[in-house]
Amino acid sequence: MAQDIRPDGRQFLSFRPISVNVSSITQADSSAVFKIGNTTVICGIKAELATPKVETPDCGFIVPNVELSALCSPKFHPGPPSEEAQVISKLIEHILINSAAVDLKNLCICEAKLVWVLYCDLLCINYDGAVIDACTGALATALKSLTLPRVIHDPNSGNTSVQHGDRIPFPVKALPVSTTFAIFDGQLLIADPTDDEESLSLGKLTIVSDEEAICCIHKPGGIPVSQDLFIKCLAKSKRRADLVRTLINTAISTVEKKFVSLDNNTMFLNK
Repeated sequence: MAQDIRPDGRQFLSFRPISVNVSSITQADSSAVFKIGNTTVICGIKAELATPKVETPDCGFIVPNVELSALCSPKFHPGPPSEEAQVISKLIEHILINSAAVDLKNLCICEAKLVWVLYCDLLCINYDGAVIDACTGALATALKSLTLPRVIHDPNSGNTSVQHGDRIPFPVKALPVSTTFAIFDGQLLIADPTDDEESLSLGKLTIVSDEEAICCIHKPGGIPVSQDLFIKCLAKSKRRADLVRTLINTAISTVEKKFVSLDNNTMFLNK
C-alpha cells in the first residue's frame, strides 16, 4: 500500500470485473449468478402461496437468506448460519425495504386470503471480499427477471388454480446496487476490496443506491471516515452503480429476446 500497489495490480479506486448470468437454475422461478472478481453468489427465488399476516392483509412476503458455506472460504464451517451470514441477511432485507424496490402489495392475490411468498436464497460459492455487493447484485437481477404464474382464486369456495404456463413479469420499481470500500490508516481508501484487503483494513464502508437516491449506508465499526473521503465514496459509488444497472438490464434483455445460447447470456463489465 505504501508503494501505491494492490496485490492484484489494480489502482486504489478501480474495481474488479463483474459478470452476470440470468436464469441459470431451471428449478427456480428466477435465478442469477453474480460475480465480482472471484467472489461469486448464486441467487434462486422460489415463490409459494401463503396466508398473509393479519396486520398486512394485502401484502405478500420476501424472505432473503444468505448462506456462507464452508465451500466458499476456509473461515466458514458446516453447521448453523454464521454471524456474518445472519448480519448480511438482515442487511439485504433492510436494503429491499429502504430502496422500495418491491411493492409487497404486488404479491397479493386475494386480500386477507392468499399472497405470494418469495424465498430468496443467496448462496456464496466463492468468498473473496465485497460479498454484500455480490448478494445485492444477484438478488436485484433475480427479482428483475422474476415471473410468477397467474393464479385464479375463488374466495367463496376457496378453490385456487395456478396457471404455470401463463406467467406474469413481477414489477420491480428500482435496482439497488451496493459498492464497498475499505479504509486504511491515513485515510487511505480502496474500492472493491478483496478478502485479504478487508481483513487488513481498519474499517469498511458500503453504500447502496438506486436510480434516484441513497438507500443504505453500512459501516460496521472501524476508524471514522472524513467528510472528504465520504464524498469521494459517494461519487465513485454512483458512477459504479449506473454501470452495474446497465449491465444487469442488458443481461436480462438478452435472455428475454432469446438471441443466443445460455453461454452467451453472460455479460461482462471490466471497470
